[in-house]
Amino acid sequence: MTAFDELMAYQRETSALGQIAGRLGWDQETVMPRGAAAQRGAEMAAIEAVLHARKSDPRVGDWLAAAEAPDAAGRAQLREIRRAFDRAGKVPADLAKRIAQVTSEAQGKWAAARADEDVAAFLPVLDEVVRLKREEGAALAGDGVLYDAMLEDYEPGTTGAQIAAIFDAMRPRLVALRAAILERPMPAGVSGEFDEAAQMALSRKMAETFGYDLNRGRVDKAVHPFSSGSGSDVRITTRTSTTDPFNCIYSTIHEVGHAAYEQGIDDAFALTPLGRGVSMGVHESQSRIYENQLGRGRAFTGWLYGQMIDAFGDFGIADADAFFAAVNRVQNGYIRTEADEVQYNLHIMLRFDLERALMAGDLQVADLEVAWNDRFKADFGYAVDRPSNGCLQDVHWSVGLFGYFPTYSLGNVYAGCLYEALQAAVPGLQAQLAEGDTSGATGWLRENLQQHGGLYLPREVIERASGMVPSEAPLLAYLEAKFGALYGL
Repeated sequence: MTAFDELMAYQRETSALGQIAGRLGWDQETVMPRGAAAQRGAEMAAIEAVLHARKSDPRVGDWLAAAEAPDAAGRAQLREIRRAFDRAGKVPADLAKRIAQVTSEAQGKWAAARADEDVAAFLPVLDEVVRLKREEGAALAGDGVLYDAMLEDYEPGTTGAQIAAIFDAMRPRLVALRAAILERPMPAGVSGEFDEAAQMALSRKMAETFGYDLNRGRVDKAVHPFSSGSGSDVRITTRTSTTDPFNCIYSTIHEVGHAAYEQGIDDAFALTPLGRGVSMGVHESQSRIYENQLGRGRAFTGWLYGQMIDAFGDFGIADADAFFAAVNRVQNGYIRTEADEVQYNLHIMLRFDLERALMAGDLQVADLEVAWNDRFKADFGYAVDRPSNGCLQDVHWSVGLFGYFPTYSLGNVYAGCLYEALQAAVPGLQAQLAEGDTSGATGWLRENLQQHGGLYLPREVIERASGMVPSEAPLLAYLEAKFGALYGL
């Protein structure tokens, strides 16, 4: 075997162990007994110690020095392995193990605090998570910017300053659009009780409609919807509300976007660095284009309206046009995952600014709730009513995902570029969607983006697929056109 062959064989074993760690996380959020949290923390710490040791093993450095890539894919494999090796070597093994244990335990404490509306019960463990992540960030950054080093885990090659510039360009137009819409009459929403078993049945139908292969995946319920895994085992979760079926339906479509990306990657890349989505921003571009441009568009909602009637009978919406308006209703709300397309990015900007301040030491964990509530009141014009609608609503910080939040809005920006290209590339797209046929859209995305996995860098894969340098302009134009027409602006 050549050095390259030996390195790839070793890497496949490391990736397989990483998949096992991911499965432990899936289990923790879906079916694990609550009393098992401490033991699960120890289990996660143990496997993280093994993974860290493998990633930083000196043999990896020797193989990298000797390996000769046979082709472009091989060069990309070496690029990604080298990046992971360099990062792993900067983080002490004891610190990596401690972070895994504390964040696993913090996840359970966050869920309990959220259920009890008790911020004080969560802040001590969050304070420890923040301390540990600052320590990790400092080790990774060296003389650079700590937050930028953390972003590398989620959006390689992107800095906090670049994201801030995009957000600064987006915010004024989003605020103006939101203000204009909220001056108009609000469309009627759904009414009545929606059986949760029927919601789950419809959510599974939506998953298959958008190309999710249930032979290689499954749909479960969790407090916070997510997608987990890659290759031939990609699982998603959703959640239900007896008064809001859209929460379940669109959470499912959103997570299917993530899962379809993972299932669509070239099988030749399985259990290698290229066998997963290249970044969370690109990942989010798939979930958001599935959920919004496709799933909330006038064509598809016309078909979905009939499915809703079949599943629930009369639910207070007179026709397909009224249903389209209800699906895209812009209204005040606290929850990021339930926010409409116009206001969603404003939620992300809030979190982005707060987590940058936390990592820089400009904001202390003890002051987080007040800072969140003050910022929310300033941005949205009304006060947070309870912690689960405020700083306890998201799981991300409890599990140490600092640098993750801005990728949600980057995904929206990327989705805007992709949708513009998709419409030009697929004749009859809207007619297909009106029949509940997403294959033209999902096939184009699989061919032009998903199959490549981590082969190209994030901005490169978006540019190759869309034919344009990523920019917020297509997203803003799409939002202003769609909601301008919907609200008669």
